[in-house]
Amino acid sequence: MEELLRDATNRAIRYLDTLPERRVSPSPSALEGLSGFAKPLQDEPLAPAKVLEELDTLGSPATVASAGGRFFGFVIGGSLPATLAANIVAAAWDQNAVLEIASPVAAALEKVCRTWIADLFGLPPEVEVGFVTGATMANFTGLAAARHALLQSQGWDVEANGLFGAPPITVIVGDEVHVSLLKALSLLGLGRDRVVRVGADGQGRIIPEQIPPIQGPTIVCLQAGNVNTGAFDPLDEVAARLDGTPAWVHVDGAFGLWAAASPSRRHLLGGLDRADSVATDAHKWLNVPYDSGVIIVRDKRHLNAAMSSSAAYLAEGKTRDSHLFVPEMSRRARAIEIWAALRSLGRTGLADLIDRCCEHARRFAEAFRRAGHQVLNDVVVNQVLVSFGAPDITRQVIARVQQDGTCWCGGTLWQGKTAMRVSVSSWATTDRDISRSIEAILRAAAEAQSQA
Repeated sequence: MEELLRDATNRAIRYLDTLPERRVSPSPSALEGLSGFAKPLQDEPLAPAKVLEELDTLGSPATVASAGGRFFGFVIGGSLPATLAANIVAAAWDQNAVLEIASPVAAALEKVCRTWIADLFGLPPEVEVGFVTGATMANFTGLAAARHALLQSQGWDVEANGLFGAPPITVIVGDEVHVSLLKALSLLGLGRDRVVRVGADGQGRIIPEQIPPIQGPTIVCLQAGNVNTGAFDPLDEVAARLDGTPAWVHVDGAFGLWAAASPSRRHLLGGLDRADSVATDAHKWLNVPYDSGVIIVRDKRHLNAAMSSSAAYLAEGKTRDSHLFVPEMSRRARAIEIWAALRSLGRTGLADLIDRCCEHARRFAEAFRRAGHQVLNDVVVNQVLVSFGAPDITRQVIARVQQDGTCWCGGTLWQGKTAMRVSVSSWATTDRDISRSIEAILRAAAEAQSQA
């Protein structure tokens, strides 16, 4: 086992050492090499060292270098050194975070992270926190707590009786709601198409004046960090309009929530403390390994009622049984890497990580404008939308950039306009990475336009 783990560590180190200079998208020959995996399962066991060698030889060249500094697609972060190391130790521990008795260390770290997270985001210390796979499940979990609270107020036990015959719940979203939240609504039986959509402005922010009067059980879903523009719904203004109503306010802050950790950007989340539930990812801007998400609920009772289960063999812990706050029973101890990230960065390190990414995004936007290209959004955090002219030209630029391999950016359709989306989310991104990437993108744009 020791020799095998040393081999694995050496292979991982070699992989990480190549990241600064390797192409971001895998080469065609590397992708062709994946066919080497497609073989019949053999009858006899194979030595673990041979399995590892095969995985590394065929698999490593065909990875997308999203762990490096020049991947700007899908708001994907890298893995901070402390979190990668913690992930390795956690894999060796192989803890099941279902119960405190099954993993006292997982329960203890969840409690610590709950306190730190509430403090970082300026939330009441009594909030409850669940550790899930990502923002989709965080949204699901927070909305399940909302469903419980609202129907309980109507005398309905949704966990026992389901939704058949239940009082209806109105769900209000902005026009630029993220697909993960709609997926969560569909899984909860609340429907992705029966939502009440409210108009959004040119940056994707919900327009508070267009929110209809609240009548009966209602969930209002807001956004902290639009996935295209990075814009933030005016949380404080919406919350003020909802004062005195029975509405549950849910905030989808998949990546944008972490802007609250930066003193210079905390104002973007004014009013967050008035939310009833908040969802975010840790594997985006906090830069922990996949998969990792967080749900925060103001009133622990509603989260516990929506998520809890019991059985005679489930021994109750003294302080915290994690399964009472998340959908899964058996699951990995995700709080380990979150703890490592926060412990290694501290307040100033986390703020610096956020601010550096935002400064990198500003550099992209300025370079695009100087070259005569249209930046479609106000660059308030780490997101940049740029158009290179006609839709076909912009699509060609995106394809050229992805094929070139210097960096990787994705495409999107923003309010009817085809655009390239640049998402700067990694701790590993350097000024040199930005310079190289700007040069590659502008070169691709010049080539595409010259051939138009």
